[in-house]
Amino acid sequence: MELHLTSRTTLPVPASPPLAGQRPQFSLSTRRPSPSLRIRNHTYSVPPLSSKAHSAIGCQASLATNYTETSAVADLDWENLGFGLVQTDFMYIAKCGPDGNFSKGEVVPFGPIKLSPSAGVLNYGQGLFEGLKAYRKTDGSILLFCPEENAIRMIDGAERMCMPAPTVEQFVDAVKQTVLANIRWVPPTGKGSLYIRPLLMGTGAVLGLAPAPEYTFMIFVSPVGNYFKEGLAPINLIIEDDFHRAAPGGTGGVKTIGNYASVTSGTCIYESYNYSIYSFCGHHLVVIFATMY
Repeated sequence: MELHLTSRTTLPVPASPPLAGQRPQFSLSTRRPSPSLRIRNHTYSVPPLSSKAHSAIGCQASLATNYTETSAVADLDWENLGFGLVQTDFMYIAKCGPDGNFSKGEVVPFGPIKLSPSAGVLNYGQGLFEGLKAYRKTDGSILLFCPEENAIRMIDGAERMCMPAPTVEQFVDAVKQTVLANIRWVPPTGKGSLYIRPLLMGTGAVLGLAPAPEYTFMIFVSPVGNYFKEGLAPINLIIEDDFHRAAPGGTGGVKTIGNYASVTSGTCIYESYNYSIYSFCGHHLVVIFATMY
């Protein structure tokens, strides 16, 4: 398998499932915009993945046993695909202990996870999430849009939240594994995309306020259509005067889960609006557009 990343990442679909013990090969090239909006080209050589853990990629799992005899594309009503959760086949999980190193991750069947009632993420909100998408091209190959940028943002957020984070290589590799394992759920060309949700959570048990002793990095996916049912039609906005999403010195600059819980308060109040515009606390500068679902 060849993987090329320009402004997006291309994952051509294998003609047939790989044999047991085999992994696809890929190369990676990226283009990122510079601050002046000019395009710089970067090329990386990624060695073939094997059944043995790679020194640069600690989180990897064999996909050979995850392919089934199901059709290439799942049987869904792709013409009326909204933005809601559709349960897919597999998810990715990797653990990190007190040593700060993530263990070898694995692709497992999608389902519930075990979590202690005293987990840091439940008691103190020690968690981050990301969101990116995979698209199916007309030739059947799959595009990922700049996954390394999401990895960098998760690393930045983890530093703010006193959490270890997977490396860029671990993050991107985990995303690719999850997408390939759920490849039949990538919508046909022009019918939507496969939404990818990476999570980083403090899952270790704590009582007092402190970093969790264990962390879980996981990824699940869901096929989605347009975020709004109106598609590309104009949307309705409302300026939020009563609530603020961020404050000086807070966590508004990172994608932590606690930033989004309060946004739902507007969902019940402003049901006819698509987005709420939040201003900076004490000022009138626009800082974020928050969906009203």
